Amino acid sequence: MPVLYVFGQEYQKPDAPEQTVSASTEKPKETEEAKVTGSGSVGVYNQYIFRGYEIGRSGLVIQPSLTASYKGFSATFWGNIDTNQRNTKTAAFSDTQQFKKEWNETDLTLSYTYAIDKLSLTGGYIYYGTKYADETEEFFATIAYDMIAKPSLSVYRGITNYKGTYFNLSFAHSFPVYKSTTLDLGASFGYFIGESAYWKTYDEALGTYSGSKYKGFHDGMVKAGLTIPVTKAFSIQPVVQYWFPLSSDAGREYDTGADIKESHNPNGPVKSNLTYGVGCVYNF
Repeated sequence: MPVLYVFGQEYQKPDAPEQTVSASTEKPKETEEAKVTGSGSVGVYNQYIFRGYEIGRSGLVIQPSLTASYKGFSATFWGNIDTNQRNTKTAAFSDTQQFKKEWNETDLTLSYTYAIDKLSLTGGYIYYGTKYADETEEFFATIAYDMIAKPSLSVYRGITNYKGTYFNLSFAHSFPVYKSTTLDLGASFGYFIGESAYWKTYDEALGTYSGSKYKGFHDGMVKAGLTIPVTKAFSIQPVVQYWFPLSSDAGREYDTGADIKESHNPNGPVKSNLTYGVGCVYNF
């Protein structure tokens, strides 16, 4: 919450007639001083899904995060702990890593937001430090409007490994249900364009990833949750999310007899998945 301070600025009297007048008794105006704000959170969920991709599929995942903001600038640290690591088409673990509990991802985000009335513009950089895949980096830009459903369009541009462009359109709205508790509904829809050779699709006739580069409508997600305030700063947020492919190419798989099926998208298929769990958030 912002803190107000009184600054010792000289009070300028308005023009007055020449006769004697009493000194003004008006107090100097209070000015709001910018301060660092932020939040810390930890969530426990049944599965880790990122843009529709399965990364954690067995056991619980624990996801802590910490954000600090100052005058529009923000820095966020986010992590993922998988209590039972398992190989998927997207995430590859060594034999010694499988079935183990491990901190396997650390993401760092730097961003700046500029607000114009109800419109906000955000740009930033994300570093993905992953143990189950090559680390990668992205630049991103988001435009959002504060109205019913809070529409937001984000564009993410991969600049190192996995080069490509991901578009995400999202909506969110909260409804009061009891005192300060809210029902939080949301949805998002993604479109992806792969640009590097990594994104060549699976050619079933050749049994190799030598087809055209993957692109198309990718992942969809709808969610429902609650925000339950415990104190003014601390809240509990149970949530349920349903993920699904937005096109046949996004979810297509080929049974080659291997433990893990090949997918049209070289980074893995988007499957129908239900994730659920609870997060705890402290704002400061």
